[in-house]
Amino acid sequence: MTLPFAGVFRSLRNFNYRVWAAGAFVSNIGTWVQRTAQDWLVLTQLTHHSAAAVGVVMALQFGPQLLLLPWTGFAADHFNQRKLLIATQAAMGALALALGLLTVAGAVQLWHVYIFAFLFGSAAAFDAPVRQTFVTALVGDEDLHNAVALNSTSFSAARMIGPAVSGLVIAAIGTGWAFLINGASFVAVLISLAFLRGSELHPNARAHRARGSFTEGLRYVWGRPDLKVILVMLFLIGTFGLNFPIFISTMAVRVFHSDARGYGLLSSFMATGTVAGALFAAGRRKARFRSLLLGSGLFGIGCTLAALAPNYWLFAGSLAIIGVATLTFTSTTNSLMQLSTEPAMRGRVMALRVGIALGGTPIGAPIVGWIADHFGPRWALAVGAAAGVAAALVALFPALSRASKAEPTREGSLP
Repeated sequence: MTLPFAGVFRSLRNFNYRVWAAGAFVSNIGTWVQRTAQDWLVLTQLTHHSAAAVGVVMALQFGPQLLLLPWTGFAADHFNQRKLLIATQAAMGALALALGLLTVAGAVQLWHVYIFAFLFGSAAAFDAPVRQTFVTALVGDEDLHNAVALNSTSFSAARMIGPAVSGLVIAAIGTGWAFLINGASFVAVLISLAFLRGSELHPNARAHRARGSFTEGLRYVWGRPDLKVILVMLFLIGTFGLNFPIFISTMAVRVFHSDARGYGLLSSFMATGTVAGALFAAGRRKARFRSLLLGSGLFGIGCTLAALAPNYWLFAGSLAIIGVATLTFTSTTNSLMQLSTEPAMRGRVMALRVGIALGGTPIGAPIVGWIADHFGPRWALAVGAAAGVAAALVALFPALSRASKAEPTREGSLP
C-alpha cells in the first residue's frame, strides 16, 4: 500500500539525503535567526529606521554572487564538492560567531555590519552553486526535482521558525545572541557532511581544468534560449522583487508599528506560504516551464495585495501568497536549469543562476530602500509587484509560449 505523501518525500528514502537534510534544517533555522536579527539591528539600533542602510547591507551581502561569478562556478565544477562545502560552511559559521561576539560586547557599529555582510556574502557565493549541484550527488537525476523541492521545504520551514525565534531572542537577551545561535547551528551541517556514506554518493561529472572555463559557461548559456529566458525572469524578480528584508521590516516598523516579535511573526507568515509551495512542488514528478509563468504572475499579485493591505493581518496573509509564488518560481528555475544542463557544466550554470538572481541585489536593494525612505514602504512593494508582472510578460512572449509546451532535455532546450 502506498502511504499518503510518499511521493512527496521520496528523496528521504536515501540515507545520505536524510543526513544532509537534517543538518541543513538546523543550519537553516540559524540562518533565518541571523537574517532577522541583522535587519532589526540595522533598522532600529544602528540607524533611525533607515531602509537605505538595510539595502546597502543586502547589496554587500549578495553582491559577491555576481562579483565572484568567474570563480564560484569554476570551483563548483572542478573541486571536490564535499570538501568545498565543509570549507564554506565553516567560514560562514565563524563569521556569524565573530559578529555575535562583537554585538554582545556592545562594540558593533554600522560599518562592522557592512564588512561582515560582504565577507559572509563572499563565502556564500562559493557555497550556493556547489550546495545546489551537490544535491545531484546525494539522490541522482531521477529524484533531483523532488530533492530540490524538499530542500526548499526545509529552508521555508526554517523560515517559519527562525524569525519567530529571533524576535524572542532579541526581546529577551539581545540581538548579538541571535548571531551566536546561527554560528553554532553550522556545526549541524558540518556533522552531516562528515557522516555521509561516500560509497552511496552519485559522482557528478567533473569538468577538465582549462583556461576560459567561465567564458565557456557563458557561451553555453548564450546558445540556450530556454536558459536565457529563465535568467531574464530571475534578474527581474531577483533584483526588484526579492527584497523582503526591506519590504517586511519597513512595513512592520513604519506602517504597523510592530516590535521585534511582530516583525519576526510576519516573516514566519511568509514562510507558511513557501512551505505550502515547496510541498506542492515536491509532489510533482517534473518541473514545467508554465510553473515559471504561474509563479511570477502570482508574485506580482501578492506584492500588489501586500502594498494595499490596510492592516497587519491582511498584510501577513499577503506575505503567505508571496511565499507560495516565490517558492514556485525559484524551485522551478533550479530544477529546470539543472536537469537541462550537461553535468560537467552544472556548476557554472548554477553559479550564473545564483549570480543573476542575487547579484542584482546591489542594484535593486538600494533603489527599493530609497523608494521606501522617500515615498513609503507601500511604493517599495509596488516595485516588487511590477517586477513580477514584467517577468510574467517575458514568459508570455510568443517564442516563449512555444517553449512552455515542451519538457527540457539533456541536450536540447525548451523549443
